[in-house]
Amino acid sequence: MYTYTPNSITYSDGKETVRVEAWGRGLRVTAVPFGKIPDEPWALEAALSADVNIFAPESGFPYIENSGLRCTLYGSHVCFSKDNQLLLEEESYPGHIRETARRYRPILGTDDFEATVRFRAFDGEKIHGMGQYRNVKYDLKGCNLELAHRNSQISVPFFISNRGYGFLWNNPAYGSVTFAENITEWKSNTTKKVDYWVCAADTPAEIMEKYTEVTGRATELPESLMGLWQCKLRYRTQDELLSVAREYHRRGIQLDVIVIDFFHWDYQGDWDFDPEYWPDPRAMVDELKSYGTRLMVSVWPTIDERSKNYRGFEDNGYLITSDRGFSVGFKFYGYEYLYDATHPEGRKFAAGVLKQNYGKYGIDMFWLDVAEPEFYIYDRDLYRYHIGNALQVGNIYPRMLSQMAYEGLQESGTKDILNLVRCAWVGSPKYGALVWSGDIDCSFPQMKRQIANGINMGIAGIPYWISDTGGFEGGNIYDPVFKELIVRWYQWAVFTPVLRMHGDRQPGLPPLVGNTDHGGGFCPSGSPNELWSYGEENYEIFVKYLGIREGMKDYIRKTAKECETVGLPMIRAMFLEFPEDATAWELSDQYMFGSDYLVAPVTEYGARERTVYLPAGKWIAMDSGRLIESQGETVTVSAPLDYMPVFKRG
Repeated sequence: MYTYTPNSITYSDGKETVRVEAWGRGLRVTAVPFGKIPDEPWALEAALSADVNIFAPESGFPYIENSGLRCTLYGSHVCFSKDNQLLLEEESYPGHIRETARRYRPILGTDDFEATVRFRAFDGEKIHGMGQYRNVKYDLKGCNLELAHRNSQISVPFFISNRGYGFLWNNPAYGSVTFAENITEWKSNTTKKVDYWVCAADTPAEIMEKYTEVTGRATELPESLMGLWQCKLRYRTQDELLSVAREYHRRGIQLDVIVIDFFHWDYQGDWDFDPEYWPDPRAMVDELKSYGTRLMVSVWPTIDERSKNYRGFEDNGYLITSDRGFSVGFKFYGYEYLYDATHPEGRKFAAGVLKQNYGKYGIDMFWLDVAEPEFYIYDRDLYRYHIGNALQVGNIYPRMLSQMAYEGLQESGTKDILNLVRCAWVGSPKYGALVWSGDIDCSFPQMKRQIANGINMGIAGIPYWISDTGGFEGGNIYDPVFKELIVRWYQWAVFTPVLRMHGDRQPGLPPLVGNTDHGGGFCPSGSPNELWSYGEENYEIFVKYLGIREGMKDYIRKTAKECETVGLPMIRAMFLEFPEDATAWELSDQYMFGSDYLVAPVTEYGARERTVYLPAGKWIAMDSGRLIESQGETVTVSAPLDYMPVFKRG
């Protein structure tokens, strides 16, 4: 019933096969109800050499140990412990209930099945990570989460528990997880195997290190991109964009990146400039470079049938197809097909189009929008990718979209690669992904939710994460509430991986032309969104905080290096730095920016003070230089409009 290799234990009883193997500095569990366990690694990179100990008794129950974590097999039932302390255990109901920890429901006529795995729930357990979700608690205990991407929902199925372990659901299938009071239950709607990975360590930071070691760490954050990025919905013409860049230059404000948003093309899928409104891209790029500014362009995976690239994608099988009905997946000023980033040859083809149409001008940064991909109707059972049905593989799509752009730029010789992308999955950081949170509303409650989202994204292994400064939808530039909101959001953005202005500002601007459904002139735009667009008082605050950002570049570089080397995020949950402090596990509206700066954004309109929890130690207030020696206490601090509370470790 038990078989052994130097790296694994396998249990089989004729009805089910369960394998536990050392993988990196953790243990991987895979299981199937019939046949051979598939080898697909999904999020896990090649198994690393490990210090493995296997106990294989002639009678009784075997166990496998790796990097301090032990897994004991009681037949098919698995149980994890460290230092003789139970960490995690699958939950079975033997006897008359006859319910096993793993339940398989075959999908008739296929080798696939719906899989459910149950784990024992523990009182007092705290669960953090899992990516980005709207309207959930910071502590995910008690939450039900959809394992699927949507615009502003990013499913990255890894969490850290305050019990001392990390858990990865290593499966890109759509499904759900419930962290209930009485059970934890993971479900894949259709899959070929159960697959999860567990590690344990004395601190959450060590768990992050082990997790990112086997899934991939972030690429370098280029120093030339650590300053201000300027973006809005949408610069409509070459002259309009250059007038903004020239004004920044005239004011003596260094602009690191300026962004051209959607419909700078004629049809979706052209991935090229509409020459009527962008007549000389080479001259535009050269002028921007003279200011020290890089140009980023928006690329959507949507392919209009009228696009000049449609036949190349369609004839070669590089589009997402449908198992039944029509293969159109998106609707935005037309009906569009979706590019299939899971096709290896399709990735090369798409990267070649980007090189031909943008690279020739010296453009080497891309904004990968609609990256979930966003379906017009989320009937995911319709769609089929090159590597399988969307239900079974769909969550890996955004990672492969980032892979396409990253490898294409590498092939072109670009050294400092960083692409903006609206979604991610496990392993996205190794493909130069700067993830932003999608099309969110402009409100103080949303800002507060975004802070918690950014913290949980970092725990899930996405270290470069940002949100639209001020939010995306509904911000009127003349509204005093929004003008205060964007100041508070901007102050917070200074202490995130990238400082980026973006949003669909109101009142909206009409199209340049009408009576058409394509081309760069037909699509409307938003009001100005530059630093000087919100009045002189706000402008002075923006410039002040940009100066703070510029003065922190050495520190930002050091913090980003930790993302590369040990897998720590830049936006850090308080417990990553203070794991023994119980209060640090509760804090959803303050965080550590790297190891030294405690950041406490102001998330209420009209607030001119806020409470901040200071863990035990010495803290220096950024505004006054006042030293506070804390024993682990909550303090009330002043927060005038031109100041966001920040404390530096003393």
